[in-house]
Amino acid sequence: MTEAAPESPKEPTKADRRRGDFFGIGAVASGLLNGLAGDKLSQSLDKGGWVSVVGFILTFGFALIWGIINAPVAFRRYQRWRHGRGPEREQGKLHAAAEEAEQWLVSLGSDAGGMAAAEWFELNEPRLRDLLLGEKAQSDTVEDLARICDALEAWYVRRRAPGDLLELSEYLGALADGLGRRDLAELAAARAATAYRLMGDLETASTRLGISDNVAPARRGHSRTAAALATRRQVERALLHLARAETAPAGNDRDEAVLNARDRLDDARLSRPGPDLAAEVAIHLNLAIVHLHQQDPEGALDLLRPAIARATTAGDASGHAHALELTGVAAWMQRNPRGATGWWQQAEHLYAEIDEREGRARCLQHLGSAELVAGRIEKARELLELSELLRGGNAGHPILTEYLQAAREAGPGPVLPEEQPHVGVGRLRRQLVRLWRRWIGH
Repeated sequence: MTEAAPESPKEPTKADRRRGDFFGIGAVASGLLNGLAGDKLSQSLDKGGWVSVVGFILTFGFALIWGIINAPVAFRRYQRWRHGRGPEREQGKLHAAAEEAEQWLVSLGSDAGGMAAAEWFELNEPRLRDLLLGEKAQSDTVEDLARICDALEAWYVRRRAPGDLLELSEYLGALADGLGRRDLAELAAARAATAYRLMGDLETASTRLGISDNVAPARRGHSRTAAALATRRQVERALLHLARAETAPAGNDRDEAVLNARDRLDDARLSRPGPDLAAEVAIHLNLAIVHLHQQDPEGALDLLRPAIARATTAGDASGHAHALELTGVAAWMQRNPRGATGWWQQAEHLYAEIDEREGRARCLQHLGSAELVAGRIEKARELLELSELLRGGNAGHPILTEYLQAAREAGPGPVLPEEQPHVGVGRLRRQLVRLWRRWIGH
């Protein structure tokens, strides 16, 4: 998300110049002391008796002073020789870490190395965080720091870790303020909006998107990076409207939120920076969700088919799995539970191949709810408990909690007919549980 800047020689800071002045004075002083000590030593050798003693004392004293002045420099040189450390080496380590993180980011969620990338981030996320916190932001390190932030953002969004994502956005914002980088401030505010949305604080998320708009550098209005950030804000606004639609009661408020989401996604299609398969897939998926909210499964499928094709071409296993998952929702809305479970099983398998646990947990929840409605209680409980395990518990997942309670309390019951009621995506899971409770007499 950041534009690479050409490398330039590092300008010495005031502290560097002061250190250089100090060591220069020390070198001159040690030279004078060496000369004076040599003169006194020669004089003392030419004379005898007490003069020799005084000459020895003076020589020893000057040698001691010379050692005190030069010892810190010698010690630092020894340390650098022993450990191979220094500003250049530290900067090289940061650059190498940024290169490595960026390479694994490309593989994350792909069908080529997706699992390995997830394992790498799991192991190296603490190291990358330590690098960010331990490195002083300078003009010649800021791009590498921003690249590490990009990689960690993708990981935190994938892991649904909004707290970590918010900390990351605050770090990037401080970096931008310290170096006067408005482009990074723009990105930091958009990143914070995503974090607040994931936390459920939709008003603060909307405010942060406004801040991102306001700090966008005017001079970059036509650059590819500016277009990509504008597209990101439009997609994020659409997701905010969809989140509002999920919580709004049926009626005008919900319909208006869905229409607003559709408008923002249409804007995102226009601002998208040239050919970008990943952006196309994301926009198609979210537009499909809009159609599902509008009780239009056919319209959703018209978008999901090309999304699957584009995701396959791009090697985007994550986008492919998400499209399959939504295809299952569309099939359920078309009263085809057998087809729905088939799509969800395929999506769950694909999510598992790239270790995308949240997506896999969602599919297991879908499958568990379908088994619950069909009266296969043991199978439903098994699937729902596996979903709970992948999420590390059911905290923050009220629908999963409701399913698990229903599965654990239910006894054997009748199997429902294959034709299911026509339900929307926003209330699909709640409707499944209510329907099952009605059949078993709860």
